[in-house]
Amino acid sequence: MYNVELPANLTEFAELLGRVLAGEEVILSQAGLPVARIVPLNNPPLPRIPELDRGKVVIASDFNEPLPEDVLNDFLSLLDIDNESNT
Repeated sequence: MYNVELPANLTEFAELLGRVLAGEEVILSQAGLPVARIVPLNNPPLPRIPELDRGKVVIASDFNEPLPEDVLNDFLSLLDIDNESNT
């Protein structure tokens, strides 16, 4: 990681961009305080860990049951509002 004050001109910024293109992370600071981070976009995503969240999500036993009438009406009324605003 490379920490630098905000560049004063385009030449300095081009040099920083070169570092980013080479795979380095650049932290831009102003008055000694970090204000931005520039990172390369081609970093490979972190590997997924199978079953990492196993047991953290619980699906209710009545998940597939019809919604209560009042809840269903609330959803349907939102659809009516959306349809009216599109006409």
